Amino acid sequence: MRFASSLVRPVSDRWRELVQRWLQRRAPPSRSVTLDHGKLFILPSRAGMAFLLVVVLLWLLGTNYENNLVFALTFLLVSLFAVLPVHTFANLSGLQLRLLAVRPAFAGDYAEAEIYVSRSGSRAREWLQVGWTGDAGGDGEPGVFLELVERDSAEICVALPVVRRGRVRAPRLTVESRFPLGLFRCWSLVDLDIEFLVYPRPVAAGPLPTGAALGEGDSGETRRGGDDFAGLRAYQPGDSLRHLAWKQYAAGRDLNSKDYESQADARLWLEWDLLAGRDVETRLGNLCHWALQAERANTAYGLRIPGTTLTPAQGPDHLQRVLTALALFPVSVPAKGAR
Repeated sequence: MRFASSLVRPVSDRWRELVQRWLQRRAPPSRSVTLDHGKLFILPSRAGMAFLLVVVLLWLLGTNYENNLVFALTFLLVSLFAVLPVHTFANLSGLQLRLLAVRPAFAGDYAEAEIYVSRSGSRAREWLQVGWTGDAGGDGEPGVFLELVERDSAEICVALPVVRRGRVRAPRLTVESRFPLGLFRCWSLVDLDIEFLVYPRPVAAGPLPTGAALGEGDSGETRRGGDDFAGLRAYQPGDSLRHLAWKQYAAGRDLNSKDYESQADARLWLEWDLLAGRDVETRLGNLCHWALQAERANTAYGLRIPGTTLTPAQGPDHLQRVLTALALFPVSVPAKGAR
């Protein structure tokens, strides 16, 4: 039994690969597609097969009882069944689809593609459904329904659930219609060359990190009371005796106190090394959560991850750069110290 299943799986994979190659030649990826006879397929639906079964039963009934009325009804239904594919096919033929925009999303959410659908000519287009392959007419989530009767075009958003981060290639879109009676299903598999950018799923990591160390070339704010000598200032009552400039005082100068200061980075850095001990995806999720938290707090923040350094800033553009860097971070972590 296990051997048989191992044989069936490669055959099914091979068949799927051949179908994909055939579709690539027949309907290659394009941001704008016009449906014609080369891209449309039509077959009887389940309701159509049941309709044919009823026609056969009526023909057998009319033959057995030699009933002309049953024969007339049978021939009428057969003629209707023969005319319906023409109308179903014409309902999709000439339909135009064009990709307008692709919206990024977080892993575990829905990514949306905005699509412009228009008709050619004055013929009304009814009972249209657009969804991802496997959704329209299948067991997945239903696609988007629309009709082009009193309007020539429409803009729709088709949502795709995304699980992993990075660049996700969308499957083909299924455009179908069962107009007018649902006895035939006409469809097309359209590839609008859609690719989604999926950000890591935010994972709570506690409050924003503060007091990050200064990096090379960074500037910070000066704070008194550190370990670096900053100069002399006039003595004030209460100054520590250890900080008095005794040598200068012994040379006959005024009594002064030594002033010390330190530099601390006033900017927020989201550091990869701050999350040591966690796996790659958890770290990326934590950094994503911190970036969103800092943006909501209107705090300038920078990002330091292996291979990428973004200087502190804030705003939608900076947030998008940070999230993009996290989304495109490789699965294999670069060697330690690589920047």
